Amino acid sequence: MTILPINPAANATPAALLEFLEQCRALAVAINRPRLVSITLEVPALDPLAVLESIFEPNERHFYVERPAENFALAGAEAVLSFTARGPQRFADCQRFIDATLADAIVVGDQTAAFSGPHFFTAYTFSDDTEPNEPFESASLFIPRWQVALANGRTTAVANFVMPPAPQADLRPLAEKVLHAHQKFARFDYDTPTPASDQSVRSVQSDKPSPLPATPESTTYRASVTRALDYISRGAFQKIVLARALDFTTPDATEPFHPLRVLNTLRERFTDCYSFSLANGRGQSFIGASPERLLRVRDRRLLTEALAGSAPRGASASEDAALGGALLNSEKDLREQRHVLDSILRRLEPLGLALTHPARPGLRKLANVQHLHTPVEATLPEDTSPHPVRLLDTLARLHPTPAVGGTPREAAIAHIRELENFPRGLYAGAIGWLDSRGNGEFFVGLRSALIDGANARLYAGAGIVTGSSPDREFDETEIKFRAIRDALLT
Repeated sequence: MTILPINPAANATPAALLEFLEQCRALAVAINRPRLVSITLEVPALDPLAVLESIFEPNERHFYVERPAENFALAGAEAVLSFTARGPQRFADCQRFIDATLADAIVVGDQTAAFSGPHFFTAYTFSDDTEPNEPFESASLFIPRWQVALANGRTTAVANFVMPPAPQADLRPLAEKVLHAHQKFARFDYDTPTPASDQSVRSVQSDKPSPLPATPESTTYRASVTRALDYISRGAFQKIVLARALDFTTPDATEPFHPLRVLNTLRERFTDCYSFSLANGRGQSFIGASPERLLRVRDRRLLTEALAGSAPRGASASEDAALGGALLNSEKDLREQRHVLDSILRRLEPLGLALTHPARPGLRKLANVQHLHTPVEATLPEDTSPHPVRLLDTLARLHPTPAVGGTPREAAIAHIRELENFPRGLYAGAIGWLDSRGNGEFFVGLRSALIDGANARLYAGAGIVTGSSPDREFDETEIKFRAIRDALLT
């Protein structure tokens, strides 16, 4: 990666910008390959979600994530570069694309600022391969044309474009676009809000028909839990996570859901969650408010977590404490949570990391549910070490965790599609970003919905272990559905 010592804010004139672009073109011609160019600027305070909503286009790719409790929000839209992969090598394939892109990249601006430089917005479906006609690829990655991030009260804007190795090309149109983008984000004018249309919804179908013989026992979630418990009793696996899908539609198909308006409700209600939206550029968006961090790397410090076992929140402080205390002492839930923790430790062990974690789980309390929670941390070796470990190396080992798949992982996952009756897609997938310095963060696609025009499919699941009750697991999914369902109904 080439870092040019240029201050974009001090050189934001047409003449200076054209000179900079000519320098970038010379660097592209020198290697006879296109080069990604990334310009970072600090701009006046902006709300990244409001910016994205103001320029929202259903047929453009976008990525958004916010976690108010950690004081950050990140938005990017329109793709200047993209990449897809599938199969067991999808993480490694994405890493090769990232390495090749960064090797030729040219960056300017303060690279020490939060969310500066080029970012790769990435999503991996639950399974290594997808089924025909699914809206998202097994692995999808893109670099946005523009990006806005808010972190600890400071707003950073990034503009990206690809410079071709074309010595005779007229650079003035590109200079005008870059200058216009700089001026726009320096004095961003949000669109005048329009009244929200009535998007009250009705349920049209739930728990889609099973591909198994159509009998009452095989077409309900409770029956699937019962069958899973039978597998467990016969030793096929120790735990499996089974999900449900609920379909909703707006009364008028000409009034589609607006994913970002639903997202605004989620971010205000669930400040300790990752409120997110990922659009594929073909009209579909995957949105949600996930409680579960899958992996974060920041300055070589790795953080992941075991999150499993659930209980509702109480109506009063005493009821809430009683429910939390019961969860902390539930043999069934502690066993489920330990399956997740043991799997994380086992799968990361070959990387040679010194992993640390508390001896007992604590509680992660969300607006409508509480979970058993154990953080796991480690320091990654330097890139110059004999065996460097990078974020995607770790992610490939962790995903999917027993919190969304089961234990043993391969045995449980082999039965999920049989016991569920829909392809998961990005539900329980890994969604997040990586930057040019090896930092990044991924969360699990939970408490989520696929938005497709006037249609929405909601997802929720529960972990099944010895001692699970079909009725109780069904009730747990109902609690988890509530977050996204209430946002759709608002």
